[in-house]
Amino acid sequence: MSDTGYFAHESAIIDEGCTIGCGTKVWHFTHIMSGCTIGRDCNIGQNVVVSPQVVLGNNVKVQNNVSIYTGVTCEDDVFLGPSAVFTNVINPRSAIARKDQYRPTVVQRGASIGANATIVCGHTIGRYALIGAGAVVTKDVKPYALVVGNPARQTGWVSEYGHKLKFDSNDIAVCPESGQRYKLEAGEVSEI
Repeated sequence: MSDTGYFAHESAIIDEGCTIGCGTKVWHFTHIMSGCTIGRDCNIGQNVVVSPQVVLGNNVKVQNNVSIYTGVTCEDDVFLGPSAVFTNVINPRSAIARKDQYRPTVVQRGASIGANATIVCGHTIGRYALIGAGAVVTKDVKPYALVVGNPARQTGWVSEYGHKLKFDSNDIAVCPESGQRYKLEAGEVSEI
């Protein structure tokens, strides 16, 4: 390990050749595989698999039973809900090796993925997007988008604090918790 100062439960398996940042906690029966990078102050729940070359930024929260496969990058402040799953091959077959066909998936800063959601490989989840529980994401998700269902479809927009945004006649919305203001323009939301 290149960093020290993280906690790992005695039942966790941490392979040689991975990097884990200070303040990170790795809980029961989790497997951190060689070649992955985990940032500072992360919380990796029990029964989690983090495969080789996965990158988790700082302050990433991974709940129990999550599978994060090679090709996935999660930026800072990402939340992965219980039993969320990522894929990395679009057409897997047991008898056909497709390790050279992994499609990258990026979860951008501050996005949250709900419990039991499945993220099909090769897509980007935008900044502060919110993926509903059980959703199956089969395409890119815009920043601040709220998506639900199977296949996932956008049903609205959320603030950085995760509140559904209600836009006025000038296409301005205010987060009820933070007071941050947002503008909807040309099908995109940005903070103003």
